[in-house]
Amino acid sequence: MEISAQLVKQLREMTDAGMMDCKKALVEVGGDIQKAVEYLREKGLSKAAKKADRVAAEGVISVKVADDFSNAVMLEINSETDFVAKNDGFIALVAKSTELVCSQKIQSAEALGSVSVDGGSFDEYLKGQIAKIGENIVVRRIANVSANGEGIVNGYVHSNGRVGVIIAMNFKNASNAPKVAELARNFCMHAAAMKPQYLSYKQIDSEFIAKEKVALIAELEKENEELKRLGKPLHKIPAYVSQSELTAEVLAQAEEALKAELKAQGKPEAIWEKIIPGQMDRFIADNTLIDQRMTLLGQFYVMDDKKTIAQVLESTGKELGDELEIVEYIRFELGEGIEKEVVDFAQEVMAQL
Repeated sequence: MEISAQLVKQLREMTDAGMMDCKKALVEVGGDIQKAVEYLREKGLSKAAKKADRVAAEGVISVKVADDFSNAVMLEINSETDFVAKNDGFIALVAKSTELVCSQKIQSAEALGSVSVDGGSFDEYLKGQIAKIGENIVVRRIANVSANGEGIVNGYVHSNGRVGVIIAMNFKNASNAPKVAELARNFCMHAAAMKPQYLSYKQIDSEFIAKEKVALIAELEKENEELKRLGKPLHKIPAYVSQSELTAEVLAQAEEALKAELKAQGKPEAIWEKIIPGQMDRFIADNTLIDQRMTLLGQFYVMDDKKTIAQVLESTGKELGDELEIVEYIRFELGEGIEKEVVDFAQEVMAQL
């Protein structure tokens, strides 16, 4: 049968497939445009399957926060190249996926796959987009966090789209919600830059801390060799490296040692209570280096480097007449944990020869 140019153009606009592919599809199905769409989708799925074994390690992190801070979602959607991550079709796919996760309360990439979209499943939609865009695309992971009755959730995605963070906080006084939401966003920005892996030292395994302690002390001792050669002040070698090691007994012993030192210096006992808290803070800071590297609460806040995040929570809570607590922390960095194969171009050519 005769297939008009107008019909081919219409199918092309609906599917983004090539002109000749559209014409062939219409011929195969007798000019029925809906059947032609399905024909191209089936053909596209076949093409997409061939791309599915290629590593997708580029892409974007997408974050969407509800206007009332009751919910926030974050997705990592990967493509093979940074170029495609800037493609209008890919950007539209990211926006559509993020909106679906919000509206359907999706909790995982697996659950998203079966959600209905455009008359089929999300998996089918995604494969169709892979065929159009020409690269493997993977919705790698999803975070969906809702606030409880006494809390808010906020998020942040860095301008390059490669790092995103969600933080949920609890508080008591509802009138403080705007200020707590702003604080949560600032904490998200801190975490995006400083890369804490955990919220608290309580989430770190004791065996891991023991191994890291050995490595950290060796690192400091090695650096001290160079500092000594240069005539510069040496690092203190800590007796402890995490709050988990600072038991009540350890802290009591440290305080007694400080009192003995103040007494030896001839400081009057009347002023000890003004000196000791600051010195105890210094003792804790010197002996929680693993926490400072790896935990959000243990890190010194980039907007006030005299206080840790935990101390900022406490002091801000006092200012607001409230009790503030971070209850959930999630950070995505694009492609983390993906091993992308590095191909030697010369070897690849020789292999083909």
